[in-house]
Amino acid sequence: MGSRLTEEQADFVAAVRDFAKRECGTREQRGALTADGREAHHPGLYGRLADLGWLGVCLPEEYGGSGGGLADACLFLEETSYGMVPAGGFITTVIAAKAYEKFGTEHQRREVLSGAVRGDVLAIAMSEPGAGSDVGALRCRARQEGDGTWVIDGQKTWISNAHCARSILLVARTGEDKHGGLTMFHLSARTTGVEVRGIETMGGREVNDVFLTGVRLPADAVVGQVDDGWRQLMAGLNYERLFLAANMLGLARRAFDDAVTYVREREQFGRPVGSFQALRHRIADLATEIECTRLLVREVALDCDAQPDKLFPREASMAKLKATETAKRAALEGMQMMGGYGYTTEFDMERHLRAAVVSTVYGGTSEIQRDVIGKTYGL
Repeated sequence: MGSRLTEEQADFVAAVRDFAKRECGTREQRGALTADGREAHHPGLYGRLADLGWLGVCLPEEYGGSGGGLADACLFLEETSYGMVPAGGFITTVIAAKAYEKFGTEHQRREVLSGAVRGDVLAIAMSEPGAGSDVGALRCRARQEGDGTWVIDGQKTWISNAHCARSILLVARTGEDKHGGLTMFHLSARTTGVEVRGIETMGGREVNDVFLTGVRLPADAVVGQVDDGWRQLMAGLNYERLFLAANMLGLARRAFDDAVTYVREREQFGRPVGSFQALRHRIADLATEIECTRLLVREVALDCDAQPDKLFPREASMAKLKATETAKRAALEGMQMMGGYGYTTEFDMERHLRAAVVSTVYGGTSEIQRDVIGKTYGL
């Protein structure tokens, strides 16, 4: 696709962009919607996105979705991120929803996918205090009783959007094999024995600890096959890494545009600071990196749409690595070019930096992405 969009995609992007400008175009609007930057998700605004039919952008039509592909979802994520729309619940929702679409029962798909289209938020619970990058080391245990009921005990951590989620896609240990003993479960966030505690971060309230104490689930709560959770997780890496990449591409573009606006207007020594070669070259390098990132993310999305059953570990990891590192660089460079003003809460740049810096950690660190890429070359 590169820089070329279909007429329908161009209209979609324009509509999302117009919505963002209208609803989140001023700092006052964004402050009111996000509790001055502490909340990444606003349920009311998210419901309006659902009413417009945009939350089902890449979900099947039979469940109320638009039937679009990953490229369409990436465009939506890029534009909502650029527009600073507080719809933080969307990214975990669409990642989890694709797992239900691929592996869930018809009952699970109808409940979860239809709910996601209507505005329900989904979370994914994998990480634990002792199992981050090494997901296979998780210890949260699910044991099955004689009547088929599953009993689950353990702790999850860094779980994005668990505090506003209706359902959680839980990964628990059901066998002793490191990777062959994991299973996915469909868990209502309101289930007895589930406790969600927020973790305060420099980005505000986004992630949580989730404690599971004697949680009881019916036999049909399994998503996919028992002990097949690892393979199912691997099948979803295209979605996770691409969606995170698209999200950070939008943020990189926004940080860049905010920096350019500032250096055009700010004067020192009798002329705009952007006219000095040191800043012009910084702008030129950033613009080039962002354009490369945009082409990479969109091309990988098209490849995934063209071959939906194929894994693209190298390409998806490249997209996630490039986009997150570029977003972090754009925010850091933007702050440097703005000087002290970039550090103040009067401008958005400090918020861009807080959002970007963690992106190289979640969803697989940059080091993990490089390791994955290297292994695809037989190293």
